[in-house]
Amino acid sequence: MTTKIVGQSIARVDAKDKVTGNAKYSGDINMDGMLHMKVLFAGRPHARVISVDTAAAEAAPGVVAVYTAKDVPVNEYGLQISDQPVLCGPGSSKPGADVVRFVGDQVAVIIAETEELAARARKLIKVEYQDLPVLTDAEEALQPGALSLHPEIGLSNICVHDKIRKGNVETGFAQADVIVEGEYRVPVQEHAYLQPEAGVAYIDENGLLTVKAAGQWTHADQKQISHALGLADEKIRVQYPEIGGAFGGREDMSVQIVLALAAWKLNRPVKIIWSRKESLIGHGKRHAMVIRAKWGATRAGKLTASETTFIADGGAYMYTSNKVLGNATITQTGPYAIPNVKSDVIGVYTNNIPGAAFRGFGAPQALFMAEMQMDKLAEKLGLDPVEFRMRNVLRQGDTLDVQSVPPGPISAPEVIEAAARRAGWNFTDGQWQRPAASLTSAGQSPVVHGVGLAAGFKNIGFSFGYKENCWARVELHGHTEIERVVVYNAAAEVGQGNHTILAQLAAEAAGVSFDKVEMITMDTLNMGNAGSASASRLTFMSGNAVKGAAERARARWDAEDRPAIIEYTYLAPETTPFDKETGACMPNFAYAYVAQTAEVEVDTETGQIRILKIISANDVGKALNPMQVVGQIEGGVVQAQGYVMMENFITRGGYVLTDQLSTYLIPTIRDIPEQVESMIVEVPDERGPWGAKGLGELMYLPLAPAIISAVHDATGVWFNEFPLTAERVLRGLGKI
Repeated sequence: MTTKIVGQSIARVDAKDKVTGNAKYSGDINMDGMLHMKVLFAGRPHARVISVDTAAAEAAPGVVAVYTAKDVPVNEYGLQISDQPVLCGPGSSKPGADVVRFVGDQVAVIIAETEELAARARKLIKVEYQDLPVLTDAEEALQPGALSLHPEIGLSNICVHDKIRKGNVETGFAQADVIVEGEYRVPVQEHAYLQPEAGVAYIDENGLLTVKAAGQWTHADQKQISHALGLADEKIRVQYPEIGGAFGGREDMSVQIVLALAAWKLNRPVKIIWSRKESLIGHGKRHAMVIRAKWGATRAGKLTASETTFIADGGAYMYTSNKVLGNATITQTGPYAIPNVKSDVIGVYTNNIPGAAFRGFGAPQALFMAEMQMDKLAEKLGLDPVEFRMRNVLRQGDTLDVQSVPPGPISAPEVIEAAARRAGWNFTDGQWQRPAASLTSAGQSPVVHGVGLAAGFKNIGFSFGYKENCWARVELHGHTEIERVVVYNAAAEVGQGNHTILAQLAAEAAGVSFDKVEMITMDTLNMGNAGSASASRLTFMSGNAVKGAAERARARWDAEDRPAIIEYTYLAPETTPFDKETGACMPNFAYAYVAQTAEVEVDTETGQIRILKIISANDVGKALNPMQVVGQIEGGVVQAQGYVMMENFITRGGYVLTDQLSTYLIPTIRDIPEQVESMIVEVPDERGPWGAKGLGELMYLPLAPAIISAVHDATGVWFNEFPLTAERVLRGLGKI
């Protein structure tokens, strides 16, 4: 049997088609008799739709149909709860569906013979609105007497409230010699994936209503479409073409339901492509949060207590706020052991664009606060920041804030040490010491230099009592020897390289060469549920499913039962939900750990920050494909750097002011770090396939505090919010 495929940097299975342009994305699909759709967005943050007059639009040249709320059989959807109308307006049976709650709510869809004709007809629709009070500040929305944005659900605007009550914080603070308090503000971030929302829907040769559009979980999309149309799941087929990035932004519906509605009613193919502006206002964003923290430590450098309050802007609808904030709750103490913890993590409905899943899923916000608190405590205690971390880092047997021991190996000490040593820290005389070169620059030059370090951890896979599962089928075909290995798995390839990993695992487990593996993926037809491309879960979950199926198929083949065909569902270890009052639980079945250093130069006259080098030490368990690991680290670092340095999503009164990529700036080749050093740390988790964990979010988690720590090292100034625009830096330095 071949045993040299896992661990090799094999070229991606989708690489050739993507670089040559042969890969077909949603917007590339054309069909005979295809119609084109445009969406009429609300364009206002909060209003009641009194009437929608579509007569002129329906009479316009080339228009085939116009649909409004009254045309949607079950006018509601949502990945967690069904709190969002498919189309907002009167005539729907859903309570509250006549209210738009953010600028990206959809009011009507126009289907015409061409995209241009649909766009012209859209302008002819007359909507009468009754504007309602607008709530855009999450703290204001919490106040007694604030207008309820979802009275059909309840009077409160609180959509999530997680609590942690571990030990006794009063006792913990009484034991502390040093206490640090801080308020941190973390911003919205746009996913900015290359491929905007697009899709095609039609009735296929099997009579199935088929939707081809980029997503992250085929079977969840299928359920939401079938629910809204009042059809059985098996009447709906969801199939993903190539996907041009996701990062969590495709977990929630965008065009899928309205496309299916039109194709179902008209029995003709229907296509839509959103503009970049429509994409920017139409899909969810990373949650903005205000975080207030009070932490204590002894003179000996041991943490005693943490008390925090998170107020997160959930926006107009739930989306995944409950899960994002659950993850923030778990990671808020960082990879450290704190005996006494009290926390309230609150998500709030507002009239902003919904807070949604985004790489890191609540952990980047929570870890920014945690790592800033660690740095400030270290400074106050006169301790090196690495030394302080190592005195408190989680080790085997320690408990998290949820009062349970993290499952699997705890590799936080290993990644911190790896990153610190590589960045020049030394362990001498029993303590860690910062590299001398990182001290604030002296002399007359306005350019100062600094180095910072931060660490983090994150769950692998779904959690809080959800029974994690993933289905796969593997078929071994041939006569005297295996000639073909066919792998069926619905997992989404969103650019992360999952299908290449699955092909490697199938080849290794079946004992064949890599070129014998065929992948059939991203479809609900004849496939079981693989779960979402999120939570850094697919390497672990789909990897175990394919490995399990391939190993069993090989055993059947060896018993001369040929072709050998096996379906297998991998079930992850059990987890448990939060206790409502204390937060006590076993929330996750696996964790991965990361530490990063940042080396920067700050021009104190212009406020410009130059990132010289990022070192990212990531425990991946086992690097199944090392070059893909490096690619993920480099890409994630650049995306996180954009978050902390320059991406500035600006709204006013619920209206988006940065609604183009000319005003919402993301990093270009001239903005990225001059060097990114990827350190692959391998501390295997025996439950993962060949010891592998998950990687997709790790490198994102601690970069903001690492950079801001480096800026503090250079300037002596703490920045408690970002992005670190030149204006914000100069204000912090007292220059303006």
